[in-house]
Amino acid sequence: MSLRARTFTQLSLSGALLTLAVTAQPALAADRGHSVPLRIATYNIHAGAGSDGVFDLDRQAAALRALDADVIGLQEVDVHWGARSQGLDLAGELARRLGMRVSFAPIYSLDPVTAGEPRREYGVAVLSRFPVRSATNHEITRLSTQDENPLPAPAPGFGEVTLKVRGVPVQVFVTHLDYRADPAVRRAQVADTRRIMARERAELPGAHQFLLGDFNAEPAAPELAPLWKELSDAGAGTPATYPAQAPVKRIDYVTAGKDVRIRRTAVPEEPAASDHRPVVADVSLPRRTPGRD
Repeated sequence: MSLRARTFTQLSLSGALLTLAVTAQPALAADRGHSVPLRIATYNIHAGAGSDGVFDLDRQAAALRALDADVIGLQEVDVHWGARSQGLDLAGELARRLGMRVSFAPIYSLDPVTAGEPRREYGVAVLSRFPVRSATNHEITRLSTQDENPLPAPAPGFGEVTLKVRGVPVQVFVTHLDYRADPAVRRAQVADTRRIMARERAELPGAHQFLLGDFNAEPAAPELAPLWKELSDAGAGTPATYPAQAPVKRIDYVTAGKDVRIRRTAVPEEPAASDHRPVVADVSLPRRTPGRD
């Protein structure tokens, strides 16, 4: 499968958006001067299960709604995967409940157990209040969890969506890096990530870039160091994110291109809805082109 071979599933959904009080000022405030506000978040949703191991999509939807984010990157997303998530399309269901659009990028897409049923898929997703202009499922190096004796090989599941945020072009990437103690695969994934993001940046000059996800490594990890050449860690100085009940590691990230102003970032105290805590950031996007979307 080529890097651009698979386009995300896109669902356009309508519905009133509920605004709840959170720790940061909502990003949907009026534009100010030459910058545009955006609230952007990431959340590893643990296939719908909380830190107690119980599948509860109502609890998870409430946690996501409380972020009041314009854009959310999700990891560990089941789509008709199996019994652990009741065979549901979690990407589409969460989008419906939040009144947002969704793009899903599967890491794994397996034949159904029973002929005629939907494919069993697992991967990452982006929820957005803004229309998705384009979406791509890129390949990066992976060590499959579905093979008995896997070898590192290119595989999909590095998602990208292009948005227009009140006239400003934005590229949002969402990832889930390798979890193993050996950093070799993560190191290769970081190299792939930088190459893909550089190419996409060249194809849409002036777009602001974000990389969201569960990196499975802390900020000072040597394998992550190359990322910080082009990206700012919006969560620098914020609390740990994993495990959710008593976090000791900061492995979940909102990162942004150096041209994006980070206004404030928070790790909400949400210990129950997943085994990770979410990260949410308010940022300002320099306006380079006129107009609003």
